Amino acid sequence: MSLATLLVLADGRLPAGGHAHSGGLEAAVSAGRVAGVADLEGFLRGRLSTSGLVAAAFAAAACAHPSRWSGLDDALDARTPSPALRKASRAQGRALLRAGRAMWPLPPIGREPHHPVALGVLASAAGLGPEAAAVAAAHGTVTGPASAAVRLLGLDPYAVHALIARLAPECDRLAAVAAARTDDPPDDLTAAGAPLLDLGAERHATWEVRLFAS
Repeated sequence: MSLATLLVLADGRLPAGGHAHSGGLEAAVSAGRVAGVADLEGFLRGRLSTSGLVAAAFAAAACAHPSRWSGLDDALDARTPSPALRKASRAQGRALLRAGRAMWPLPPIGREPHHPVALGVLASAAGLGPEAAAVAAAHGTVTGPASAAVRLLGLDPYAVHALIARLAPECDRLAAVAAARTDDPPDDLTAAGAPLLDLGAERHATWEVRLFAS
């Protein structure tokens, strides 16, 4: 595995639109559930163990079997009950593929797959393995909202990055679990849900003024 290639794929500066999404944090801040670093840690740990675990599983499976992207995409759609989150995920997938096509030759894939599926296919095209794809997915699950927290709440960026560092071993652990199940049928992959994120996304989508798309 090329560590440098993994860094390219996981870099928050990749022009794939990640900066426009808060991963549900903007809605959580508005609801008063996140007001400081301690709250942010609880939010990120919860997000990582639910939507992060699912994203890692599907990114790993798509990396191992890129030709099966359509079935994986359908299965991930079924695990995303919120229309707003489905829209956000597909928008991010579309943007990621656009960036990816400028870097590596990609196999045929739909125009708007869910982000974890697009990430897995792109990781495969870049020569990375399933565990690396899962690491990138899990890492992105926490770094996006963490970056948004600095903007939304004016948190100390050093404290926020210290939190990201504390979560790194958990990202690695989830990635290893995901990589061990890449041959499972799509319907048998993890389906951990986060109802508060779903409800928050639907409310957030109705706002006339917001800093983030999701």
